[in-house]
Amino acid sequence: MLTIVYFAWVREAIGRDEEQVDRPGPAMTVADLVATLAARGGGYAEALGDPARLRAAVDQRFVPMDSPIGDAKEVALFPPVTGG
Repeated sequence: MLTIVYFAWVREAIGRDEEQVDRPGPAMTVADLVATLAARGGGYAEALGDPARLRAAVDQRFVPMDSPIGDAKEVALFPPVTGG
């Protein structure tokens, strides 16, 4: 199983903090996963429909959206973090 963790407005739109999904194939990228989740519609489409608005971490390491998920245990999806 792969745990997907959602933060900030992504979590609010989807309505959950995290979920577990069947482990995708080793070639699946974060962007592929986001597209698959967005296809569920509803809050998923609202939160994940524009991947340019998202950042990701795989096993707690920031990664580009085109990174393969491989054998990761966790993928986190969140909006860009700003400081101030």
